Amino acid sequence: MDKINESRFERGTRALAEIDGAGGQKVVDSLADIAPDFARYIIEFPFGDIYSRPGLDLRSREIATIAALTALGNATPQLKVHIQAGLNVGLSRDEIVETIMQMAVYAGFPAALNGLFAARDVFQEKHSLAA
Repeated sequence: MDKINESRFERGTRALAEIDGAGGQKVVDSLADIAPDFARYIIEFPFGDIYSRPGLDLRSREIATIAALTALGNATPQLKVHIQAGLNVGLSRDEIVETIMQMAVYAGFPAALNGLFAARDVFQEKHSLAA
């Protein structure tokens, strides 16, 4: 199917796989027994509508997402998924760390510290899987 005629769900599924890989699908799958409609909303709205828009590349979108989730300070599981997504779309570890450190200015040191600890966990997990 060409991109012009694909549905929000199809476009979102493609974007989710490209950006989040297995981590995104794991989130969707974890909702199957409690809120399958919510899983569909995640695929259609953030990935089918927003991430698929022109105007920002995926690297920029993931920098913004990592910054926002760090600033929230209460979304560690989602932050970890998006740190991995940042790596998937070409962000370096240094770019991710700098993005999180920048949030100390606007969201405070506790939020930045929690974000850095989440990044360390993702980096260590990725390293242990590669070994």
